[in-house]
Amino acid sequence: MKMTLLKSPDRPRRLRTAAPFLLVAAFLQFGAMSVGFSQANAADVPASTIRAITPGATTSFGELKHVKAGLLDVSYAEIGPADGPVVILLHGWPYDIHSYTDVAPALAEKGYRVLIPSARGYGDTRFLSTKTLRNGQPAALATDLIDFMDALKIKQAVLGGYDWGARTADIVAALWPERVKALVAVSGYLIGSQAAGKTPLPPAAELQWWYQFYFATERGRQGYEKNTHDFAKLIWKLASPKWDFDDATFDRSAASLQNPDHVAVSVFNYRWRLNLIKGEPRYDAIEKKLAGFPSIRVPTITLEGDANGAPHPPAEAYAKRFTGKYEYRLISGGIGHNLPQEAPQAFAQAVIDADHL
Repeated sequence: MKMTLLKSPDRPRRLRTAAPFLLVAAFLQFGAMSVGFSQANAADVPASTIRAITPGATTSFGELKHVKAGLLDVSYAEIGPADGPVVILLHGWPYDIHSYTDVAPALAEKGYRVLIPSARGYGDTRFLSTKTLRNGQPAALATDLIDFMDALKIKQAVLGGYDWGARTADIVAALWPERVKALVAVSGYLIGSQAAGKTPLPPAAELQWWYQFYFATERGRQGYEKNTHDFAKLIWKLASPKWDFDDATFDRSAASLQNPDHVAVSVFNYRWRLNLIKGEPRYDAIEKKLAGFPSIRVPTITLEGDANGAPHPPAEAYAKRFTGKYEYRLISGGIGHNLPQEAPQAFAQAVIDADHL
């Protein structure tokens, strides 16, 4: 595995002459709080090199924990010293917390308290009320993360994520920067809006979002509900065409998709992106801020796999959105969309390095 690194002071000219961001944001589519919590200083953990990791060496987190946070009873894994600086790792669709079974122990060995929550609609996370809308819009997931941190009295954390998880981490870093020590985001800046989602893309780009249009129909919703397992497995193969995962690896994550709210949350997310469904008024203020594509100023490392088969923007299109200390890393070796599970050593190293930028 090889890694190409670009630091912010040395960005090539092509990173400074980005394409119009509205088109990129459309491609991606298809309030600060003051809390008086105590927290260990991340600077107490020395920068170091992550040990060699064999992907798939760890397969379980053991017993999971639960906490009532906002609208949810959140199921989450925790590993590492309770008084260590916090890292929160966020999974994507249609994956789950098992994306981090190799990453989390490596970070825990370095003294981090690592938390991996199941998002709404995944695993054992449940809505507290049957009356709550099974909303999958990005602002709702970002609010869930803030509620999760508040419930565990976490003032600040390093955030890492990919796919939906990277989008959530981006949003929190942009709108609640005081809560984010550093950020690791696969595929970079994934903040979008319904307005941006109205912009048509070139045919090849639209083709990559075929499932989004499928979910726009009632037939698609029923199809996903009936064939969740096979549908997710197809997405895994398309998004990571060179990842030779076995059935046991897939089935561990696929079990999380049996959550009773998974289909509703997933379909809501993709219909919302196409402006086919309205979000909740409680998130309007957040969505208004996100529609302005706010910059992210916290120290950030963005990652990309060289074989990512899922829709994703080019690095030069979003580099200018990161206005603080910043690095971009291209991870080679046939690495696809689920980068933390396919290249756990590179992801874990990025977390430590971002924390010390």
